[in-house]
Amino acid sequence: MRLSLCGFALSLLMISAGSAAATADGAAVRAAALQQADAWNKHDAAAYSALFTPDCDVINISGWWWKSRAEMQQKLTRAFSTVFAHSTLSFVEVQVKFLKPDVAVAHASWKMSGARMPPGMPAPDAGIQTLVLTKQGDGRWLIAEFQNTLSKPERPFPAGAATAGGR
Repeated sequence: MRLSLCGFALSLLMISAGSAAATADGAAVRAAALQQADAWNKHDAAAYSALFTPDCDVINISGWWWKSRAEMQQKLTRAFSTVFAHSTLSFVEVQVKFLKPDVAVAHASWKMSGARMPPGMPAPDAGIQTLVLTKQGDGRWLIAEFQNTLSKPERPFPAGAATAGGR
């Protein structure tokens, strides 16, 4: 009886330690996503890019695919001196899901003001990021994959028959 109670207590302790680590990692992933706002609002392309892995893939708000931290930093440096020079980024919500202990997906809802986009490009006012983050050897979480999408409030699809053009 004592042996099984000790085994049960040890199991609870291991589960508790595992969930504490998961909670700490969840907070670290959330913090990594939120750090974007600090770097963005300082218009610091180097600090913003440092949140990403060197070989990251970034699909930005315009649908442009940047294929490394270096490329992103170069292009953001120019953007921070022009279209995003007066922009402010804030996050509304960050949800985290672990795919593996060292790989997480975060969905981050954000708002932006002050962007001055060229004619024909929509001003980014609100959106959702999908981020895949990986835990590095030093314990830091960095963004490896990034997709940014403008968002608008969801409206129901029309009910009834399909339109003639949409067969």
